[in-house]
Amino acid sequence: MGNWLASHWLSVLFLVSWLGLNMFLFVYAFLNYEQSDKYYYTRQILGTALAFARASAFCLNFNSMMILIPVCRNLLSFLRGTCSFCNRSLRKPLDHNLLFHKLVAYMICIFTAIHVIAHLFNFERYSRSQQAMDGSLAFVLSNLSRHEKEKDSWLNPIQSPNTTAMHATFTSVAGLTGVIGTTALVLMVTSAMEFIRRNYFELFWYTHHLFIVYIICLGIHGLGGIVRRQTEESMGESHPHNCSKSFLEWDKYEWSCRRPHFVGHPPESWKWILAPITLYIFERTLRFYRSQQKVVITKVVMHPSKVLELQMCKRGFSMEVGQYIFVNCPSISFLEWHPFTLTSAPEEEFFSIHIRAAGDWTENLIRTFEQRPSPMPRIAVDGPFGTVSEDVFQYEVAVLVGAGIGVTPFASILKSIWYKFQRADHKLKTQKAGHAALNFDKATDVLTGLKQKTSFGRPMWDNEFSRIAAAYPKSVVGVFLCGPPTLAKSLRKCCQRYSSLDPRKVQFYFNKETF
Repeated sequence: MGNWLASHWLSVLFLVSWLGLNMFLFVYAFLNYEQSDKYYYTRQILGTALAFARASAFCLNFNSMMILIPVCRNLLSFLRGTCSFCNRSLRKPLDHNLLFHKLVAYMICIFTAIHVIAHLFNFERYSRSQQAMDGSLAFVLSNLSRHEKEKDSWLNPIQSPNTTAMHATFTSVAGLTGVIGTTALVLMVTSAMEFIRRNYFELFWYTHHLFIVYIICLGIHGLGGIVRRQTEESMGESHPHNCSKSFLEWDKYEWSCRRPHFVGHPPESWKWILAPITLYIFERTLRFYRSQQKVVITKVVMHPSKVLELQMCKRGFSMEVGQYIFVNCPSISFLEWHPFTLTSAPEEEFFSIHIRAAGDWTENLIRTFEQRPSPMPRIAVDGPFGTVSEDVFQYEVAVLVGAGIGVTPFASILKSIWYKFQRADHKLKTQKAGHAALNFDKATDVLTGLKQKTSFGRPMWDNEFSRIAAAYPKSVVGVFLCGPPTLAKSLRKCCQRYSSLDPRKVQFYFNKETF
């Protein structure tokens, strides 16, 4: 636990701060709408549901502001490059950008549910108070005129006993945008489930772009001004503490309380999302510009097991080990972009990716190149973007674990090590030889082109970690994985189990590749 906290303390602090801000905003808004005098008359109709609706709206605005930042990949790559010489724990939060994106999405879903349920109660109470006919304060407030001369006097958006809550929902700006925005959110979340995202990526990709609909609906949701408060001028002549009990005598005598006037709550969502939307638009503009730069395919190799290797060149392209790019093939789909880890080394004159058939898009791409068309189909490339694997040379000892096509992030690293080894002087080669045993056989690795000794079967991780701990008793060991969650769970436990309680002795730090 101590080792984990030492590595993730900044991530934990960030997460706790985010949760704390959500709690603060909810409680602050709830108390404001539950206790403020200017909402006294509104509470006479809606009750506590008003405070729940507005408090959840505050938190929705806050999290909608946060949701786009973790997917601004150029920003994250810039921050990672800026922090390249920082402590590992300072860079760690950047490795969890997609996890934070998901957590924010879940929080949006929770507060959306609270907001929708609260407003269902609100519309029902609006309708009930309009139909009450009992002379109560709620009934009187609901029947305040909406005439042009008294345009700011109404409080209940349902102005007729014959108007149902359903009709009011689908004919008001707030109701209609709420329904459309919530529907878009539900589709985005359900299509982002692991099964759909892995097996039907195209469905996930297209549906996830409904976030544009969600953002637009959020921005204009408050334009209707359905939630209303008493105006400051009206508070002076009809303060609820003095006049709420004499509501039957409003405006009857010169000295009596005046009828209260109300004003709609101004829209606020746009203030929260303006900055991240601007940042995201800049991000997409930059990515579009880079994607339009010409890419030359220099070599196409078909490997066994339907793995396609593409070697490419692009002017001004500069990469680091472990990075990835987004690839688009307009002849297959003009809109779809898919991420692939770079398998080339920075020292090479080209950059390459390996593509395994794992869906309609990848199968179509492999089939297109198998047919050897002339000329080659156009490929667009966006990136590169940074990942946790960039930190591999920051550790004294590195353990690279790849499952299936998950070996691709480490092909770049192994190639780079080989190039560094070849270009080093004799004394460095001698030092390297003391720490590495190179085993050669006739087999050549598909991805790296390096000869390697292959052991078949699942590794015994306890034996492997025990051996590494014994071989490097005072080292900091970075364990890097690109593979399934079950394997990640096992390796994370091993890192904790074999890290010494003494910080001066061997410490294992777990890093999982996500993009």
